[in-house]
Amino acid sequence: MISNSDLKHLRRCIELAGTALEKGDEPFGSVLVSANGEVLAEDHNHVAGGDHTQHPEFALARWAAANMTPEERSKATVYTSGEHCPMCAAAHGWVGLGRIVYASSSKQLEQWLNEMGVAPSRVRNLSIQDVIRDTAIDGPVPELAEQVRELHRQFHASK
Repeated sequence: MISNSDLKHLRRCIELAGTALEKGDEPFGSVLVSANGEVLAEDHNHVAGGDHTQHPEFALARWAAANMTPEERSKATVYTSGEHCPMCAAAHGWVGLGRIVYASSSKQLEQWLNEMGVAPSRVRNLSIQDVIRDTAIDGPVPELAEQVRELHRQFHASK
C-alpha cells in the first residue's frame, strides 16, 4: 500500500533523477528513510564517468552499513525512482535494509528502452524478489512511472 508519505519520498527520488539527467547521467534517484520518517541520505546516479556501479541504491546501502545499526537498517525504507537492479538488490539484502518502494519497475524500463531502440544491458533485468528474500516491496506507482519514463526518454534522446 502506497501512502502519502511514500509518494512524497518517491517524488523526491524523481527530482534526484532529474538532477542526474541535468548532469548528463542516467536518471535514477534514491532516498533512505528511517523508521520514524527521517530522511537519512539521498543520492542519484553517477555512472556517466564510466563506473557503472555508482548507482544511488548501492551508495545508500554502503552509507547504511557504515552509519546504522542492523536493527535500524532493518526498519528503514529505501525509496527509488526505478526498481533496484540485481547489484543494488543484492547490496540491499547484504546490509539488511528493510522495505523498498519504487516508482517504476525494471520490466517497465526494459519495455521503454526497447521502444526507444536502446540496446539491452549486459546485466539481466531481474525483479528484486528474484535476488533477495524476506523484503517488503511496493511498486510500481503508475501515476509516477510516466514521469520516470519521460526522464529516460530525454536522456536517450540526447545521446
